[in-house]
Amino acid sequence: MEVFWAEWGHLAYLGAALWAFFEGETFVLLASAAGRATGLIDPWILGVSVWLGSFAGDQVWFTLGRRYGAGIARRIPGAEKRLDQALRFLERYGVLFILSFRFVYGIRNVSSAACGVAGMNWGHFAFWNFIAAGIWAASFVAGGWYLAAWLGPDGVYWMMAGVGICAVVLIALKVWRGMHRAAPRPVS
Repeated sequence: MEVFWAEWGHLAYLGAALWAFFEGETFVLLASAAGRATGLIDPWILGVSVWLGSFAGDQVWFTLGRRYGAGIARRIPGAEKRLDQALRFLERYGVLFILSFRFVYGIRNVSSAACGVAGMNWGHFAFWNFIAAGIWAASFVAGGWYLAAWLGPDGVYWMMAGVGICAVVLIALKVWRGMHRAAPRPVS
C-alpha cells in the first residue's frame, strides 16, 4: 500500500475510487491504516475518493437493474438468489435498506441492481445512495485510521501481511474446491 501511494501519488486516489466502484471495504481499511502509519495518504482525499467511487458504482448497478431487469441475474451464478433476497429486504425496509446494504459483504452490487429492478425512482435512489456511500466511506476510512493508531506502525504492517496471507489462502482454497468439484468421480 505504501509503495502504491509513493509511486502513484495523487493518481492512487483515482485507483481507490475505481476499487470502491466495485467493492472495497478491506482496501479502504488498509489504505487508511497505511496512511496513518506512513503519512503518505490523506484520509480526507481518500474518503472523498472512495465515497464518489462507491456512489458511482452503485448508480451503474442500479441502472443495469433498471434497464435489464431480473433477467441479468440469471446470467450470473448465484446472483438470482441474492437478488430475490435483496428485493425482499428492500420491500420490507425501504430507505433503511439503501442506507445499510453496502455494509453487508457480498451483496452491495446486487442490492443496487435490486433497487433498479424494483422500479425505484432514479432520483430517490441517487439521493439515498449518495448519503449511504458517504457514511460507508467515512466509517471505513475512520476505522482504518483509528485501527492504525491502536496497532502502531509495526502492527499495521503485520496486519497487512496477515490480510495478504489470508487472501492468498482463501483464493487457493477456492481454486482447490473448484478443481475438486469439476473432477470426474469414479462410478461404483
